[in-house]
Amino acid sequence: MSDTLILGAVAYDPKVVTIWDGFQRWFAERGLDFDYVLYSNYERQVEGHFGGQFHVAWNSPLAWLQAEKVAAKLGRTARAIAMRDTDCDLTSVVVARADSDIRSVDDLRGRTVAVGASDSPQATLIPLLHLAELGLEPHDDFTVRRFDVLVGKHGDHIGGERAAARALLAGEVEASCMIDGNLLAFGVDGTIPSGATRVLTQTAEYDHCNFTVLDSAPEPLIAQFRELLLAMRYDDPDVRPLLDLEGLKEWKPGRTEKYALLARAIERFGTIEAFVAALGKRHA
Repeated sequence: MSDTLILGAVAYDPKVVTIWDGFQRWFAERGLDFDYVLYSNYERQVEGHFGGQFHVAWNSPLAWLQAEKVAAKLGRTARAIAMRDTDCDLTSVVVARADSDIRSVDDLRGRTVAVGASDSPQATLIPLLHLAELGLEPHDDFTVRRFDVLVGKHGDHIGGERAAARALLAGEVEASCMIDGNLLAFGVDGTIPSGATRVLTQTAEYDHCNFTVLDSAPEPLIAQFRELLLAMRYDDPDVRPLLDLEGLKEWKPGRTEKYALLARAIERFGTIEAFVAALGKRHA
């Protein structure tokens, strides 16, 4: 293991194996011995990271905050070393049916809003914080209907968002929350017919996944891994299929300032306090 860089990732979809097998071959051709370990959920992955089961984590934004907070509790440090271009500057939206009488956020008082899974930053935590900061407290001023698809995978799928969108179109709820990219995607795949919804409000920008390392990571291997990532070019025919599978055009240096919105959400809703306390105690 000392000469092999090991990645931890969550198997949110069968294509994950294809993705990391492809990266494994590509890295090997460039002198980096690379392997990966898959987990069924991010909580297991974060625990495995602190247990020394791998060197670098492909983390959701919520898993990043979990790792960062556990590290701080233990007097350690976590770093975000790289992320996709498509992880940067995202927003979520709250939409209503175009033919409804819901025309503003305030019209949601006393109504029902559909969200994704309980641990989805993009379809639940961030949009609910946004509504709360606009003066509508979840569960008090409006009813929240969750679509808990694949809890533990932190919204790294579209199941919960798609179910919430369908509930909106069926008239079961008055509004639905989703990442802006999925609003567009649902229009393309027919989930939401053209002109069927209106956007009531849009959140501030936030970032999504990143590669996370702890202070125990082998620096020479991490430096080589990061250098190879940042050197990938979309116009390289060997690289393009890998980047297409992982949904990006270019790897960017990691940054953490745009996790502040999600950090406010988890503090307001107490989302990860118990997990951080328990994991910190086990690894103290």
